[in-house]
Amino acid sequence: MSKCILFLCVTNAACSQMAEGLARHTLASRVNVVSAGSEEFHGSVRVKDLPASTRFYPWLLDTRPKEWTDRYAAFIRPNLRLNFVLLVSDGKTLHHDTLYHLGIGVADQQSLIDVYHKALTFGTHIKKPSRTTWKGTPLHQLWLTDPEGNLIEVYPRLTEAELAEKSADELPVLLVPAPARGG
Repeated sequence: MSKCILFLCVTNAACSQMAEGLARHTLASRVNVVSAGSEEFHGSVRVKDLPASTRFYPWLLDTRPKEWTDRYAAFIRPNLRLNFVLLVSDGKTLHHDTLYHLGIGVADQQSLIDVYHKALTFGTHIKKPSRTTWKGTPLHQLWLTDPEGNLIEVYPRLTEAELAEKSADELPVLLVPAPARGG
């Protein structure tokens, strides 16, 4: 497998593209170099000492927790487009994949579908194909896993027009053809 470097920045405005160009020039054909942008990042990590971590991250992120319970602490930095959650690591099994993952926001539904097709081309494991979900936070979303099995959610927020299309049954709606089932 060839090596790849990804430069990722908010909106892919210039920084990641300049880094990509410099790396392509410097490293030539030794590695595959790409850049991309995101509308928003969110992530959650498990920590052994929630109080200590909740004291540590405010100085690093320059913000107080928006919410803090005995199970988690959530930090929001709108100017960085960051939503970061600390989740206590107490040995209990996590039952919902939205609690422990990296989230990358994209601009709109078409951008999400484009990421889905790029993931297929790259050979990335797709945990859940591009779809619209209504329960919890209504989103278009795509769930991938990295080579280590870590979950990655790619999503755009729904527009007002898309929210108005919500069905009474609130069942997820696929945005791409249903994946073929293996035998």
